[in-house]
Amino acid sequence: MTRQAPKQMEPDSAVYKTLLESTKAIPWKIDWATMKFAYVGPQIEALLGWAPESWVSVEDWAMRIHAEDREGVVNFCVAQSKAGVDHEADYRAITRDGEHVWIRDVVHVVRKPDGEVEALIGFMFDITERKKNEARLAELQKELEALSYRDGLTNVANRRMFDSALEVEWANAVRNRTPLSLFMIDIDYFKQYNDHYGHVEGDKALQLVANTLRAQMRRPTDICARYGGEEFVMLIPGFTEEQAERFAERLRTSVNDLAIAHAKSSVQEHMTISVGVCTMTPDQGSEGKTLLRIADSALYRAKKHGRNRIQSAS
Repeated sequence: MTRQAPKQMEPDSAVYKTLLESTKAIPWKIDWATMKFAYVGPQIEALLGWAPESWVSVEDWAMRIHAEDREGVVNFCVAQSKAGVDHEADYRAITRDGEHVWIRDVVHVVRKPDGEVEALIGFMFDITERKKNEARLAELQKELEALSYRDGLTNVANRRMFDSALEVEWANAVRNRTPLSLFMIDIDYFKQYNDHYGHVEGDKALQLVANTLRAQMRRPTDICARYGGEEFVMLIPGFTEEQAERFAERLRTSVNDLAIAHAKSSVQEHMTISVGVCTMTPDQGSEGKTLLRIADSALYRAKKHGRNRIQSAS
């Protein structure tokens, strides 16, 4: 019994065309010699509003790219195509009504047997929703990063942010040979305040003090941070020793003027602070921890000598 060989399937261009035009991706082809479109899928009109017959040459493609993206995308795609390299590009395409849609263009370079570029074929994908999600995630990441550097109760910088700022400002001061001042601030008898008035009132007092200290800052480079439970730290570049001492006194007075009742304080009937100050012009090879250590020592002396006072390291 003789078996008949199965019939070879003939390619059916109509089937291929139906498949291409039923996908969400938009197929296209450009003839390299003429730089004209040989084909654009009809899906293009639903997405961008431009009819397929309006896509005549690469000029039509280029002019329908957002002006901010156009030069970079066109130069990249032309260079990759000339080199015979398959590539892809993300860009904003202008719709017929003037809006824009994010497109990912995936391009395949077709070569002749001698290696010369014959055509470009590719697919356009609508990635607008993906770009929106990426933007939302990026914004969320910024918010999370900001939160990670902010004290949740007082809304000033936290210790992590202060440590980073000290490192940066110290390096700037070393490079520029300029002074840097650090203020260690402690609320006097805060444990007794908490014990007497309760933690809710204690939290409110911390917030008031933090806001008052922060209000004294004048420049973007100034930083106020919560360093511990009732301790705050401020970092101010550019002060002389005299200016730093006057600023410290202003901090002390500003909290004093809040007149927050403190029945358990041994120095006043209202809340007060003690401030340790250190101003240095750092040398190469020195560390910011030195500034912190000396200011902390000055704060210790301010507390030892009666509190509600400033103590300069000098």
